[in-house]
Amino acid sequence: MKSNMNNEPSLNKIDDYNGKESKSKRNTIRLIIIGLIVLGAIYSFFKYDNNQVNDYIGTPENPGISTTKK
Repeated sequence: MKSNMNNEPSLNKIDDYNGKESKSKRNTIRLIIIGLIVLGAIYSFFKYDNNQVNDYIGTPENPGISTTKK
């Protein structure tokens, strides 16, 4: 009975293994990473911008908390 060890997948048989990837694949990965970082920065900006607390409590008709001493 003959062994089929030569047909087994190995890392050395993969074209992109051990720094042999093509420039187009490398550039695609870089663009995806940069795009995700930019998207995360935009999301964080809007999340922070919309999360600001307004310190004023009340309306002009009903001012809320009185800060004057009596």
